[in-house]
Amino acid sequence: MAEASASPSVAGIDRAIERVRQVYGRWRRSTPVAQMRQDWDALFGSDAVPVQLQPVDAGGVDACWIAHDSARSDRVLVHFHGGGYKMGSVTSHRDLMARLSRAGRCRVLGVNYRLLPEHRFPAPVDDARAVYRWLLEQGISPKQIALAGDSAGGGLAASTLLSLKEQGLPLPAGAVLLSAWLDMSLGGASYETRAAADPIHQRAMLQAIVTQYLGEVDPRDPRASPLFGDLRGLPPLLLQVGDRETGLDDSTAFAAKARQAGVHVELEVWDGMIHVFQQFPEELPDAQQAIANIGVFLNTIWSQS
Repeated sequence: MAEASASPSVAGIDRAIERVRQVYGRWRRSTPVAQMRQDWDALFGSDAVPVQLQPVDAGGVDACWIAHDSARSDRVLVHFHGGGYKMGSVTSHRDLMARLSRAGRCRVLGVNYRLLPEHRFPAPVDDARAVYRWLLEQGISPKQIALAGDSAGGGLAASTLLSLKEQGLPLPAGAVLLSAWLDMSLGGASYETRAAADPIHQRAMLQAIVTQYLGEVDPRDPRASPLFGDLRGLPPLLLQVGDRETGLDDSTAFAAKARQAGVHVELEVWDGMIHVFQQFPEELPDAQQAIANIGVFLNTIWSQS
């Protein structure tokens, strides 16, 4: 397991946490989901990094091409946003995807997969698979495609890999999983041991999302919880996670299982960092370094494919 060397900025972490708490603190049980989505987009939305945007229908799924001036047209990173399968969009994750495009020198395809409460499991997995098939139909080589996602989107990226493998489709060159939600049974010890340290995500809140998303579906179904899938044959993986996260064990357990299955895995556990800290690059030098590391990983797997 690789430990990130950058020491965390306490002041930056405090500012990031306060930004999130101000938004979460306004929400009540009666808050409409449309308002929550609008607040989420405003919380993370930014155009600090100039990019070209091109909305696209990707096999029936709403998506958007995001490309920094340095991006190569033949290399594609498909990004699935986080937000608990209920919020999040290309708007909320535009800045993160722009920075990934710059770091990886690639085009990023941001995917607006279907969300709760309008659409439950397995709609996001179906959408993700449809987007990947569409890319292949465009003549893009799977060796020049990588998947990425944060939080719920990280779990979706991993589930997509398993779904593609099950259907016999050629797999992408690799995947990047940021604070990925990989175990919807919430079985990791860190959901208890990190509860006091995590300022944002607690088991009760996550359990409510699981119930809404899955209904009667077994939370250990690999399409929802890729930790319980057959990981043999997966492409190289980079996992980044903060050590303050209740979901820390999702990443460490998945990395360990993937390694046992013969998969090349790079795991970075970032000291003092919170859930998807990469979304706070203005506050956190650690976020900037983590994104740079992603760029190195992507360019390495693509050059080796």
